[in-house]
Amino acid sequence: MMKTLLVRGMLAGLIAGVLAFGFAYAFGEPSVNAAIGLEESGGGHAHSHDASAPAPSEEEELVPRDIQSTLGLLTGVLVYGVAIGGLLSLAFAFAQGRLGSLRPRVTALLLTAGAFTVVFLVPFLKYPANPPAVGQPGTIGSRTELYFGFVAVSLLVGIFATVFGRKLADRLGAWNGFLLAAAGYLVVIGVVAWLMPVVDEVPATFPAATLWSFRTASVGTQVTLWLALGLAFGAFAEKTLTRRTAVAA
Repeated sequence: MMKTLLVRGMLAGLIAGVLAFGFAYAFGEPSVNAAIGLEESGGGHAHSHDASAPAPSEEEELVPRDIQSTLGLLTGVLVYGVAIGGLLSLAFAFAQGRLGSLRPRVTALLLTAGAFTVVFLVPFLKYPANPPAVGQPGTIGSRTELYFGFVAVSLLVGIFATVFGRKLADRLGAWNGFLLAAAGYLVVIGVVAWLMPVVDEVPATFPAATLWSFRTASVGTQVTLWLALGLAFGAFAEKTLTRRTAVAA
């Protein structure tokens, strides 16, 4: 059964990745192209260049832009979707039956919503995505470490809140347990977000409309991926478990 759920989860992730790629290509790539145009014209990140360094337009591209925006984007989104789908199936196998008498479809959607919140939404609110031409090249390593560090903390706090809420549900009821666990998560992650450094490297001259379009497209891509993943895997899991129950009966 674990192997079957894992395959179903990866398949659901593949489907979700295709849909997310379509959204990202249609709504995200125009703002990326606009930001690249600003970078090439010198309207991007405000930092001084070495006089001997080549201009952005003179630098050799390792991967052509048309490949980046099509095959590269598709590959990245599909790998991400399949990986997330596999992890979701493992979490579902552990959670099914432990969250009460919920249908498999409902359990899958609840897990997906929780994972979307702690893995993407909360970290995005602290460190939102930026298009090309935004951010100092010398700080990309530290900014990446801060982001993934915050994702890891959010995920760990979310897991502890889930376990704690499940124990509270046995004593206080499911709804009260959920509210207390959610409140605990928000308090802890709020303190962590307040303690972590602030990163703000958006140039004053960068168009607000381009930045807004890029960030809304980033959120839309993630919403498309996670929603499609939850719906597809929920349908697969319910069909699989229903068939298993029928065979056992």
